[in-house]
Amino acid sequence: SGKLAERWTATVLAPAFAFWLGGLALRATKLGWQDPVDFFKSLTNDAQLGILIAGLLLITISGTVIQRFDLATLRFLQGYWGLTLKPLTNRLKQLAYQSTLKQRNQFQKLTQLPIHSLKPEQRNTLLQLDWQLAHRPAQPHLTMPTRLGNLLRAAEQKSYDRYGLDTLVCWPRLWLQLPDSAKKALETARDNLNTNVRIWLWCMLFILWSFWNLWIIPIALIAAAFVYYQWILPAAALYADLLEATFDLYRIELYKALRWPLPQSPAEEKSLGLQLTAYLWRGSDDPHPQFLPIDDK
Repeated sequence: SGKLAERWTATVLAPAFAFWLGGLALRATKLGWQDPVDFFKSLTNDAQLGILIAGLLLITISGTVIQRFDLATLRFLQGYWGLTLKPLTNRLKQLAYQSTLKQRNQFQKLTQLPIHSLKPEQRNTLLQLDWQLAHRPAQPHLTMPTRLGNLLRAAEQKSYDRYGLDTLVCWPRLWLQLPDSAKKALETARDNLNTNVRIWLWCMLFILWSFWNLWIIPIALIAAAFVYYQWILPAAALYADLLEATFDLYRIELYKALRWPLPQSPAEEKSLGLQLTAYLWRGSDDPHPQFLPIDDK
């Protein structure tokens, strides 16, 4: 009974419940409450219970189906829009990179001034610009059309720029070497990001009820914008920081697990990292570098 109560609570508090309850409320507001209430009262207890169970199943199934679209929705919000929207994508990429260049020039001007001569508002601006530039790709061809896409792309690119390790290639191998505490932190951050993305999708789906009331369209769009800027972006920033920190702290474990020579300096590390990425992606029959002995692993 305790588990059943937890399940009911999770279902009632889920966005799917709010979606269907909102649709029912809009329908009743448009056509009146009395007819459905009278119809429900006229049913037998078994029929009433059956309707409640069917409603719970509808909410559960719809929530499960929408959850399957978490990754697709996240990629859409990042700006992976396909060939049909390529002109819009390219234009937004240009605007995003122009904004990056503008912020970079402003940042360089402030860094050229003595730190003790900066006014408080200038120092705050310097800190904000430093944070924003750290969460944007440096190269124009890596720029994404959305703020979320640039944030996650920058996090994926940092391991390559610093250590020569491509995130998409190395991440599955590195994940298997992480301690449980690091995995738990990453899983929690990613689950939080996925949940907020799912809520955004439910907000957009709420537009389907607009045939009952056209005011639903602006309300749903405002709610989706709020979720995007206040929930999704902070959750993505936290996940991006943890992803970056994972490579900073545990990348050597990947070298050890693969018996790859350990870098002795930052200058040497990127070269070895590029070789390791190529080896994991395509393999190699090159005699160098040589694997470390198992005893010295």
